[in-house]
Amino acid sequence: MRLTPRVSRRARRAFTILELLIVIGILLAIGGLVFVNLIGAQEKSEVGTTRLQMQELERGIESFRFDMKRWPTEEEGLAVIWSKEAIASDEDQAKYGGPYLKNPAPKDAWGREWIFHIPSQTEGLDFDIVSIGPDGEEGTEDDISNHDARKAAEGDDLGEFSGSSSSGTPSGG
Repeated sequence: MRLTPRVSRRARRAFTILELLIVIGILLAIGGLVFVNLIGAQEKSEVGTTRLQMQELERGIESFRFDMKRWPTEEEGLAVIWSKEAIASDEDQAKYGGPYLKNPAPKDAWGREWIFHIPSQTEGLDFDIVSIGPDGEEGTEDDISNHDARKAAEGDDLGEFSGSSSSGTPSGG
């Protein structure tokens, strides 16, 4: 039996504009979810990279102290662990056994200079290494310090050790 022209036109019907808009909306929603998750993963990655860099900087400072029998000064900064030229005294330059860090790391994962305090602003600790985090402002919740990284690795509660930080918990840890 042959189909009438009216029936065959209905069988070949294309998508309506409404159906296309619904499909486009669904695809955009899925794309948005994927994008948001990728941004979160990138931020976690940058925080993890910063914590690893801090651990390397700490090891370099400890090696410097072992060789030089002193801590680096704030004026010398972290540069002394990869460059002898950061030391002002010729006598200290002669004792220098570095570089104590294989690759210089003058900036954190966001491209900002490290903050180095000696003595530490946290009671009972020797020095602070601080990254001001993704927002670029010092003293905010997203700041990362070498002490936070150590406490997170040990699983300790950071609230009682974090000083001026209001959150007390590391992000992504």
